[in-house]
Amino acid sequence: MRPTVAAGAPEASTGTPPAAPRSDWSTLGKLLPYLWQYRWRVGIALAFIVAAKVANVSVPLLLKNLVDALSYKPTDPAAVLVVPIGLLVAYGALRLSTSLFTELRELIFAKATEGAARSISLKVFRHLHALSLRFHLERQTGGMTRDIERGTRAVHSLISYSLYSIGPTLIEVAMVLTLLAVKFDAWFAWITIAALVVYVVFTITVTEWRTQFRKQMNELDSSAHSRAIDALLNYETVKYFNNEDFEARRYDENLERLRQASLKSQSTLSLLNTGQQLIIATALVAMLWRATQGVVDGRMTLGDLVMVNAFMIQLYIPLNFLGVMYREIKQSLTDLDKMFTLLEKNREVDDAPGAPALQVREGHVRFENVSFAYDPSRPILHGVSFEIPPGKTVAVVGPSGAGKSTLARLLYRFYDIDSGHISIDGQELRSVTQASLRSAIGIVPQDTVLFNDTVEYNIAYGRPGATRAEVEAAAQAAHIHGFISATPKGYDTMVGERGLKLSGGEKQRVAIARTLLKNPPILIFDEATSALDSANERAIQAELRAVSQGKTALVIAHRLSTVVDAHEIVVMEAGRVVERGPHAELLARGGRYAQMWRLQQSGQEA
Repeated sequence: MRPTVAAGAPEASTGTPPAAPRSDWSTLGKLLPYLWQYRWRVGIALAFIVAAKVANVSVPLLLKNLVDALSYKPTDPAAVLVVPIGLLVAYGALRLSTSLFTELRELIFAKATEGAARSISLKVFRHLHALSLRFHLERQTGGMTRDIERGTRAVHSLISYSLYSIGPTLIEVAMVLTLLAVKFDAWFAWITIAALVVYVVFTITVTEWRTQFRKQMNELDSSAHSRAIDALLNYETVKYFNNEDFEARRYDENLERLRQASLKSQSTLSLLNTGQQLIIATALVAMLWRATQGVVDGRMTLGDLVMVNAFMIQLYIPLNFLGVMYREIKQSLTDLDKMFTLLEKNREVDDAPGAPALQVREGHVRFENVSFAYDPSRPILHGVSFEIPPGKTVAVVGPSGAGKSTLARLLYRFYDIDSGHISIDGQELRSVTQASLRSAIGIVPQDTVLFNDTVEYNIAYGRPGATRAEVEAAAQAAHIHGFISATPKGYDTMVGERGLKLSGGEKQRVAIARTLLKNPPILIFDEATSALDSANERAIQAELRAVSQGKTALVIAHRLSTVVDAHEIVVMEAGRVVERGPHAELLARGGRYAQMWRLQQSGQEA
């Protein structure tokens, strides 16, 4: 039974309960270890932030002195020139230093940001490859890749907004409030604090309300992306059934829902921005009224008025983006949480603690009373037992759905069996590492999927680092060298997405060449020649027999004519072994194998 029958099974069938919602602080806590290794860079970056803000706050103070200097009328004409020019030079130097410290901060901390993003992305990539086949049959590629892309961007956004925007703004607010309270009366500080509190409360409240629309928009975006990717991956199927308009309508339905969600998100954003500007304008008018009154009363100079106005502008420019920053931080935390959730996906098949590497001495494979089900409600194998002696070839035959290909997946340990034992040279598969197990086995699958790369790359994938000569030798053994050489680009020919530029037979021969190049001690041929014509099938069969000499081989076949030379033939039906023995013996018994043989022979004659 092909495992795809379980593709639609609910996620609960994996035995993994849905994860509880994670708090934002918990998500941040998971990010911190990735940044901790760059802690000295964080310290230096924070020092540059403080220096930049000190320079930034000094600008209005210098501007005050410049205005006040121009208000005086000294008797010495030289003072009129020297004092303003000196202040102007200092003003320019402070402006330059603000930008300089900001850029130094970016330069110092860029390595930490990029390093953390790289570490997390690589960890997710490795973890996804470590998850079981069941997970990959149930996932949606488009939506998952979208989550990973957003998660990687979220690392940059979180660091950028928190370290580069919110942190510096808080430092600047504290410095400005202190200056206003010390130099003038406390009302300036209280007006500023009240405005900030109202501004922050309003921004957070409205942004929290808007988050639902942003989440809905992201979900619809992922859904539309997944649907588009799925339709493009199945391009030929769409064409076979003339369903271009149907797929376009389905995609447009998602785009229309996305459009409506985007409009709702934009309208609420406009409401947020308008409210923020109203709060800022009210506070600015109150501050300037207080400062103007101070100038009229003689308690403040004209330079003080200019300084207060400059302080307010400097404070409220970054606060203008508080709603955007808060929203982006919340969204980044959500996106990062989705990526961390992928990291927490349970490894259905995992190495035992301290598991040793598989040691293949003779290559003796044994299945003992093996039972297995992709879904508990539908068992596939029922107490299957047989063995493949070292250096021998055992074929497994039977009708579709008998469980033949499942044996190959269990031998590769894509799934763990429910009961029984599978061993190689007496070593239980669950007790050794998966990497060592899979390095000892080579497979030519029935459904060959190639990378969208060159022919050479796809053949050399069996043994990365193989030379061109070794790749060509494997291609010759698989009887595909002539075809490759006849193409204009030879071994540099691109095979297209999933190898769709090649025919079924050509893809299968590439898969055979790939396995021959790997040259493992144990071989699995799962309908290895099903896509070949009769002439090529006979040639490849002869080559496979030669390659299998001295190796342990499991051959899964539907056409009985391809396995007549096997040392033993195991006949399966409905997940059970019903017959076993050599070809001649099974024919002499006149049982299920003989019946299948007669049916296939009569079909060939017809």
